[in-house]
Amino acid sequence: MPPITEPIFENPNLYLLRSLGKLNTTDEWKAGLDEFAHQIRLGLIYDHLVVFKINGGNTLEPVFARAVGRGRSGEADTAWGDSIGYQVIKEKRPVINNPKKTPGTNRLEYPYGLGIPVFNNGDVIGAIVIIRFGGPEYTDLDIEQAQCFASILGLVLGNIRLRHEVEKLSERCKVSDLQDNFISTITHELRSPLGFIKGYTTTLLRSDTTWDSNTQQEFLRIIDAETDHLQAMIDNLLDSARLQSNMLEFHFQPVRVEALLHNIIARARIHHGDMNIQLKIIEPVKMVNADPERLEQVFENLITNAHKYAPESPVWITLQSKNGRVIIEFRDEGPGIPPESQEKIFWRFYRDPQSERETHGSGLGLFICRQILDAHKGKISVESIKGKGSSFVISLPAMD
Repeated sequence: MPPITEPIFENPNLYLLRSLGKLNTTDEWKAGLDEFAHQIRLGLIYDHLVVFKINGGNTLEPVFARAVGRGRSGEADTAWGDSIGYQVIKEKRPVINNPKKTPGTNRLEYPYGLGIPVFNNGDVIGAIVIIRFGGPEYTDLDIEQAQCFASILGLVLGNIRLRHEVEKLSERCKVSDLQDNFISTITHELRSPLGFIKGYTTTLLRSDTTWDSNTQQEFLRIIDAETDHLQAMIDNLLDSARLQSNMLEFHFQPVRVEALLHNIIARARIHHGDMNIQLKIIEPVKMVNADPERLEQVFENLITNAHKYAPESPVWITLQSKNGRVIIEFRDEGPGIPPESQEKIFWRFYRDPQSERETHGSGLGLFICRQILDAHKGKISVESIKGKGSSFVISLPAMD
């Protein structure tokens, strides 16, 4: 671990208070710990200092380490006190290791170790291990100072753990809220096509009215379109569940992306005859190792979204190979996506509040796109300016 140059401060008390302040912040606690460890060394001499925390299975993870003095030159070849740390965790008490020293030998071969347990709310959550090469042995005052240091660290690591738990709980609450919103949304979304299908079918079956051929064809076209809409929602729900449980199958093979795009654009022009789609291919384009059906699903979703959220805008698709990747960009000049929603739109069930009021949807399409591309070792991102349009960029590893 890299040595750290010790700074000189004119006001030690101010330095200590500032260090303690940093220890209580999420972003600066390690910097505060480094400064605090320097301050501790003014009274408690050490060459190595390591702070361990307990992970799952009672394994120790070093979260902070400092090498100074004699420890700088020897750190590459000397232990950092892992065995002392494990003993401290097991016995829940201070542990001292004073080796028998032979006069005239290299002091780096004789690490004098002191381990102190770190407690939080009565539980051992970590350990501090201090190493002195070649002595001296630890005094009662050394142990007392180290225990004070451990008490402060117990509060720091406990606060960090508490923050992480709060973050996890907040995330669960967000997911729960999204799921509740999803249930409400999907119920509405399912009722809408079912209502059309039921209404027009009942109308066609009425015995007291005769419909001409054109009217019958119009009603049947509406039923057909709403059935497709219903089928797409069911497919998205199933794909979402399979992706979440890693049960969605992929069949990878060499694929020409330009061929998939031509197929998708041809289908889009049939289903959305009013769409203006422009494809630009910058040759040469390399092949990708992909599941063609799933990749088409991603492309189709982006085109469908463009038609839904930017119906008056042309869609420009650009395909090129660059830096060992195949890049596909879908760009429109629609209303855009607010900055606060640009990452969230890839969450499961999330829908931008403004779009939610204006268009229907389940909040699953872009989540599925990202999950499919993750399985391809690819990426998808969005850049958008409110009122000026959006650009979705897909990046896939190119084949050699």
